Amino acid sequence: MIATGVPLAVITAALVVGGVPGTNIKLTVPYAAQGAGPTFNTLGDVQGTPVIDIEGADVDETSGTLDMTTVSVRTNMTLGQALSRWLIHHDSIVPIGQIMPKDVSDEEMRQYNEQAFVASEAAATVAAMRHLGEPTRVVVHGVLKDAPAADELHPADVLTKVAGREVTEPQQVQKIVREHAPGDTIEVEYLRNNEPGTASIKLGTNPEDKALPLLGVTMTSEPAGDITVNYNLNDIGGPSAGMIFSLAVIDKLSPGELNGGRKVAGTGTIAEDGSVGPIGGIAHKIEGARDGGAELFLAPEKNCDEARKADAGNMTVASVTNIDDAISAMEDFAAGRPVTTCAAD
Repeated sequence: MIATGVPLAVITAALVVGGVPGTNIKLTVPYAAQGAGPTFNTLGDVQGTPVIDIEGADVDETSGTLDMTTVSVRTNMTLGQALSRWLIHHDSIVPIGQIMPKDVSDEEMRQYNEQAFVASEAAATVAAMRHLGEPTRVVVHGVLKDAPAADELHPADVLTKVAGREVTEPQQVQKIVREHAPGDTIEVEYLRNNEPGTASIKLGTNPEDKALPLLGVTMTSEPAGDITVNYNLNDIGGPSAGMIFSLAVIDKLSPGELNGGRKVAGTGTIAEDGSVGPIGGIAHKIEGARDGGAELFLAPEKNCDEARKADAGNMTVASVTNIDDAISAMEDFAAGRPVTTCAAD
């Protein structure tokens, strides 16, 4: 039901004009429309600016595409607009709560998606560096309030040694810390503004497991050498471009062409270890890639059940779990060899 006591003729008019004639009532529906969004070639330019710009290393020539895919989302629709998106544009109509949690403002959601996008760029860079054998380093992202490290370490500190052992990945720090007990004191060596320092930190107790020690920092990785990777896409949010970004960086810094010069698209989150994770809206992303002329689509293995329901046309949809899978799929496709796909066995 739309509005109690409103004549049918008025309701019919409201479907067109979006409100009740002669009133300030706007008849929007609590639903969102999701459809295929634009694609961006991460090997190319947007308005004359490279999507990915790399400094500090020779960049190899590339061809073909590595298209990142997106989902368009429309909210604040009238009933007529929602019906149009469903019937004419074949969008999915979903409750607004599925994409916009209750009590979260549009601005808060925008900031969350923007932060997730930036985080995916950082993870993509680290995953690419590790694949290429380039050095990385551990950077303090944050220090927990009242934690053992609170008075000793600062955000942006580069950790070089923990308990006398060199570290280049956050996982190494975690492993070394867990080899100790709560109450133990460890030496942490770091660089702060390129100046070396050492802190003696007495480990606390992990509140989630009293048997485990607590240092009290969150960490990330970054390239340790001269290579700098800059990403130049604006007004896009979420973590789902991570895999494609990482592949593009690898392609630009490697001889030859990962895609064999073919038109490739894909989606998936990326972890620093190169593992690829699932994302939302994959059916729309497949359809957007198909409409953009992609020949091969790289899909996270955990999205394959949903991917099988999408209309991929003549496009091959490959199933991948990590960066190596994605590279193998492109090599096999370009060479005419069988590709592990999302098709049911």
